[in-house]
Amino acid sequence: MSARKTALITGAGRNIGRAVALRLAQDGFNVVINGSTNRAAAESVAAEARGFGVRAEVVMGDVGSPEECARIAGEAIAAFSAVDVLVNNAALRPRKPFLENDVADWRRVLAVDMEAAIWLSKACLPAMIERGWGRIVNFTGMNAIHGYSGRAPVSVAKHGLWGLTKSMGKEFGPKGITVNAISPGPIAADDDVPGAPNDRQGYVAKVPLGRMGTPAEIATVVSMLVSEGGAYVNGQMLQVNGGAET
Repeated sequence: MSARKTALITGAGRNIGRAVALRLAQDGFNVVINGSTNRAAAESVAAEARGFGVRAEVVMGDVGSPEECARIAGEAIAAFSAVDVLVNNAALRPRKPFLENDVADWRRVLAVDMEAAIWLSKACLPAMIERGWGRIVNFTGMNAIHGYSGRAPVSVAKHGLWGLTKSMGKEFGPKGITVNAISPGPIAADDDVPGAPNDRQGYVAKVPLGRMGTPAEIATVVSMLVSEGGAYVNGQMLQVNGGAET
């Protein structure tokens, strides 16, 4: 990479976000690590990223707030002049019966899982447009394809994020900016205990490969999308799910 670019990754303290941040650092990007509560985890990821010879900064904040989104992006841009790659990874996935979700439940999930991508993109796009280059990667998931019982707000938010991805891809593609989404299947978490049950194992029966994916496998796809080799992929949702039925 001739001129080092900067990537902002939300929810980067663990799991997929952590793997994406470290992979992009390995690819030569400066990285901005965002987390909402666990600063120690975010600082640990930043320290690991610096091991690849890049700059890494931590910007904590709740992406469920439009004001916080503006501040997070603003601090990243102040530190690096621009955010060239935005990875909207942070998400909530509560399970609650439809009739028990109140107004606050709906607003919170929609704010974090969908609206954060709107406000962060709005803050980062001007510099991308000025430079004529940018990459935005959103995370939808199988909730954007299947309507899961007990997860109506998540499914609605992820469907909305898929629509946002397609619309933005069309609007900003002519300006040198690609916008894509990744739909992961069941993915192993950093704190999974081998052999112990977790709420994702029930989905493995639907995966022809017969296993959960890894955060690193998702990070590899992000790496491709934000590379020059991924420049002709735009407005798409890539399913990285081991062949699970959709």
